[in-house]
Amino acid sequence: MNRIDQLFAKQKNNILNIYCTAGYPQLDDTTTVIEALSNNGVDLIELGMPFSDPLADGPVIQHSSTIALKNGMKISLLFEQLKGIREKTQVPIILMGYLNPVMQFGIENFCKHCAEVGIDGIILPDLPMDEYEQEYKKIFEQYGLHLIFLLTPETSEERIRKIDRLSKGFIYAVSSSSTTGSNKDIDLQEDYFKRLQNMQLSNPVLVGFGIRDKATFEEACKYTNGAIIGTAFVKAIETAPDLQVAIANFIQDVRPKL
Repeated sequence: MNRIDQLFAKQKNNILNIYCTAGYPQLDDTTTVIEALSNNGVDLIELGMPFSDPLADGPVIQHSSTIALKNGMKISLLFEQLKGIREKTQVPIILMGYLNPVMQFGIENFCKHCAEVGIDGIILPDLPMDEYEQEYKKIFEQYGLHLIFLLTPETSEERIRKIDRLSKGFIYAVSSSSTTGSNKDIDLQEDYFKRLQNMQLSNPVLVGFGIRDKATFEEACKYTNGAIIGTAFVKAIETAPDLQVAIANFIQDVRPKL
């Protein structure tokens, strides 16, 4: 069973997904960050594949991508770094990126490498849903990969239903129509979250964009299965003298251990 499915089979609520950019802050920090997040009880890890022209990323994550690219990060190197990661953690890992570099790597080649290192899900915000359904769905399923789609407050009910039908693992509910790192008050989206809740979708829903601390995480969890933190985490580790300590402190602040 896919590790994302295993997670939601045993835990329905308060899921904490942390995003970090591969190869950031230093090129060889990728597995260090993954292990530290895993050791501190994070439920899901979203690993960004840096890209020079990201559509959905705000300035902080764009900056982290720029640094990671300057560090030398690329998809082939990322797969090299992830070899053996499943000997160290069983936390589900999702790769998030954009279609262009993945297509250059080759869709099936990419999926094959994901399966070999133990990746569970993929987020490609610029992959059109119809194109996925017609051309790539069978390939992703062949390699046991869940493709996770995004929706926004403006997404129609018809499209949400189709996203729910095509998605596996969970649905990524963007809290507002902006880029990552938005400081819009998440409690202003109560009607949007309630609408999703009332639709009784078959997939769990995680909220991303604008989740930055304990208060916003808990607010999102009132209506959905959990939330995703990216920008605030990237900021927290940017200049950390000790990654392990910085990551432990960040997670403890967002979701204190009982």
